[in-house]
Amino acid sequence: METVIVIGLGGMGSAAAAHLARRGAQVIGLERFEPAHAMGSSHGGSRIIRQSYFEDPAYVPLLLRAYELWDDLEASADEPVRTLTGGLYAGDPDSLTFSGSLLASQQWDLPHEVLDAAEIRRRFPHFTPADHEVGLFEAAAGFARPENTVRAHLARAFAAGADLRFGVRVLDWSSNPSGVTVRTSEGELRGDRLVVCPGAWAPRLLEELEVPITIERQVMHWFPTGAAYASFAAGPIYIHERADAAQIYGFPAIDGPDGGAKVAFFRMGAECDPETIARDVEAWEDERMRERLALTLPALAHSPASDAKACMYSTTPDEHFVIGMHPAYDNVVVACGFSGHGFKFVPVVGEILADLALGGHTPHAVDLFDPTRFAAA
Repeated sequence: METVIVIGLGGMGSAAAAHLARRGAQVIGLERFEPAHAMGSSHGGSRIIRQSYFEDPAYVPLLLRAYELWDDLEASADEPVRTLTGGLYAGDPDSLTFSGSLLASQQWDLPHEVLDAAEIRRRFPHFTPADHEVGLFEAAAGFARPENTVRAHLARAFAAGADLRFGVRVLDWSSNPSGVTVRTSEGELRGDRLVVCPGAWAPRLLEELEVPITIERQVMHWFPTGAAYASFAAGPIYIHERADAAQIYGFPAIDGPDGGAKVAFFRMGAECDPETIARDVEAWEDERMRERLALTLPALAHSPASDAKACMYSTTPDEHFVIGMHPAYDNVVVACGFSGHGFKFVPVVGEILADLALGGHTPHAVDLFDPTRFAAA
């Protein structure tokens, strides 16, 4: 039985630990914080899941497999991990949000509807798109519960015999042909193989990889829905893009009348260090979001946010993931740089990492995520 050490037990690492342990590996999982913590990128109560993928149609086969694995996880989890609400991707007809979603839907024959502005307003009265805007509606979209998902994968890993250790800080690691060594705040560990899922700590723990990853502070806001609660509660997840304003994404009111509706900018983060990130959200950040909401979701713009939290993106120059064997070590697998759109892939990334760690290859198409692509550029 091979010993596989997994560094990081957030979204990707917890899924990798679960898949590895269920395949019979002896898994040692290391996490600096507590289970399902709020210090990285797998918290905040909700993450969008969708298949009509405007970022690149090449992601769709992975999403189709991810949905199968979401079904499997959901069937055994003690808490809800996924809810389908439908998804609306709206903007100018030539915006990437709309046109890219339409391209992916058409290329992979995904069920979808194209809505004009009047139809968007009719179906979803809390939206106020401009008259020239259009939207793609995808019934298969919805949201995942990140904390519940992490806990569900950790529970699977533990049930399959994984040794999961929390409050353990990884200082560094090394590899040679006979195995891997991980030096931690609790001492040294040795194993046969290593899976590194460092999240926002990738620049430090994978410095030798020389992948240019920028860590960005992002803010999630929850705004009161007031009299529009019923409309928000029944609404879809959404992504909206305007030529004259920043892209936003958001969720239905999923936590009751007093829970607010969550919304965030997609690409408005400031570079940060995970050790010193400002966790508190400033009043000007609230006001900036309310100004943006006034254009598209005015019912949320009337009152200050009822809650706000910071999280982090780990963004690559091309905004595609980094997944693969470490180019210098054939017993080390890396997964990082998910660039703010990775959580919906958590179950299938766990499967891919288990494939790579135990067999050195995966049947999934992962060339887009080659860790060496930046060095070759």
